[in-house]
Amino acid sequence: MSLAKKKAFALRLDPAVHAAIERLAAAELRSANAEIEMLLREALEARGISIAHSKPARRGRPPKGD
Repeated sequence: MSLAKKKAFALRLDPAVHAAIERLAAAELRSANAEIEMLLREALEARGISIAHSKPARRGRPPKGD
C-alpha cells in the first residue's frame, strides 16, 4: 500500500485568521487543516499552478487474506 505521506510543519497564524478558517471549515464540514490545504490549492490554481491530488486513503477493513 503506497499512500502519500503528509508533510507536517508548524504554522503560525494570526488568531483572527485562524478563527475565520475554523468558521469556514465548520461550514464546509472539514477540519481546519483540510480547509487550509484547500485554500492553498485554490490559491495555487488561481496563479496557474496545478497540483495533482494524491490517492485518497482506503477506508474500512482490509481485505481478508487467503
